[in-house]
Amino acid sequence: MKRKMKRMNRLIAVILAAGALFCLFSFGVSAQAEDSAADTVLQASASESQSQDQEPSATADETSVKEEASAEETSVSATGESSGSSSEASAAESPAASSAAESSKQTSEKAESSVADDFFSQGDAGLLQPEILQRLYDNFIKDERWTFLAWGLLNTIIITLFAMAIGTVLGFLLAIIRVAHDKNGSLPVLNFIAKLYITIIRGTPVMIQLLIIYFVIFASVDIDKLIVAIIAFGINSAAYVSEVVRSGIMSIDDGQFEAGKSLGLSFSTTMINIILPQAFKNILPALGNEFISLLKETSISGYIGLMDLTKGGDIIRSLTYEAFIPLIAVALIYLLIVVLLSAGVSKLERRLKKNER
Repeated sequence: MKRKMKRMNRLIAVILAAGALFCLFSFGVSAQAEDSAADTVLQASASESQSQDQEPSATADETSVKEEASAEETSVSATGESSGSSSEASAAESPAASSAAESSKQTSEKAESSVADDFFSQGDAGLLQPEILQRLYDNFIKDERWTFLAWGLLNTIIITLFAMAIGTVLGFLLAIIRVAHDKNGSLPVLNFIAKLYITIIRGTPVMIQLLIIYFVIFASVDIDKLIVAIIAFGINSAAYVSEVVRSGIMSIDDGQFEAGKSLGLSFSTTMINIILPQAFKNILPALGNEFISLLKETSISGYIGLMDLTKGGDIIRSLTYEAFIPLIAVALIYLLIVVLLSAGVSKLERRLKKNER
């Protein structure tokens, strides 16, 4: 039942995250569509105003034609020509004027209809699809900008894996030192150093630790930024892993230690062969959460000028002046990695429980 509840909670979390990202994407697309529609309406109104400006000119031409016709009629009547010839001249001129007016009206109507056709023929697809494709092209395809995300993702994975290894090894050592002192009262000096180390690391932000290690400790040393990030995040993770492991060891019944002593085993042998295998099963979910947090904490590596996944998305944003698409892409990549890690930890946990049965 507990497994089903855990699976349901994870599924609900993934669905909520995907829904939130979809809402953000829809909001950005709708805003872009509204802007495009507004621009199209403005263009249509401008075309209508131009056509309306053309109509008075056509009317002026018609008036001038009529005035010329009347002037000719007056001249003909003044010279004493017959009324029949004057009526024929006026009849000949009036069709020309009417044809000019009709042609101007037809031109204005065609202009209005073409504007309306262009506006309505585009529709949602015409307004949105080319715009979205163009934005995707500008953010990822143009000038091979996707390589920023690729190199950033590679550095993020390298930092996470090596920092995880350092944090696990150092965290287990710190936990064993503290448990040995709590159980037997041994190693008082090392226990004091371990407690001081854990207090300082857990009490200060990881970003400050990263900046101190890079700009203070390694200020006079020419060292790769990737190595600095691995050391900083490994040291930070060790403090949290040590407390997770210590809590797992302390959850094991004291009878297990006594059973090891009764068999003549030393404290280290009892710890390695009896206690730690049982504690590992109990602390596996907490260790998984710590490694997921470590993955997301690496997003601050850009503060020392290191190209990580977040820094790659920020570089694309600075080139395109558009924050929505690159940052959403970075968030989706992080989400995908976290989901895969969670699935792997859950599968390992189930296999360990099957072996236990």
